Amino acid sequence: MKLEDEIQQKKFRNEYHKLAVNIIFTHGWLIEYQNSLLKKYKVTGAQYNILRILRGQHPNPASVNLLKERMLDKMSDASRLVDRLISKGLVDRKICMEDRRRVEVKITPEGLSLLKKIDEHNEEFDNNLVKLSEQETKTLNDLLDKLRG
Repeated sequence: MKLEDEIQQKKFRNEYHKLAVNIIFTHGWLIEYQNSLLKKYKVTGAQYNILRILRGQHPNPASVNLLKERMLDKMSDASRLVDRLISKGLVDRKICMEDRRRVEVKITPEGLSLLKKIDEHNEEFDNNLVKLSEQETKTLNDLLDKLRG
């Protein structure tokens, strides 16, 4: 559906303005879908992002700073998210023995198991994007990369 119809706005200052509104609207659309999928697993999008980062590090731990650097939403409080994941038994936190100022976070077997269940929905999630061909998808990815410089 066209952006103008979705948000019931017929005019934009220019195509750049329309692009910015379209990117923001599309981001919200994807996040809403992801949140509805994650709700049944009782994790938020930010918590899911941390679990995926930790799975990428597994079996090695990650520091909270590394989590902050790699998170998609830079405004999230990684320390609080880790606290919530600890209370759910999905991650562990330990003080590094070589550097007592450093805290190491590792995903637990329960966290890995949860991600495996969520992974079963990957194709379902991707189906939201199949209106674009593979070439169109590559072009859009290249254009978004170019936009961010």
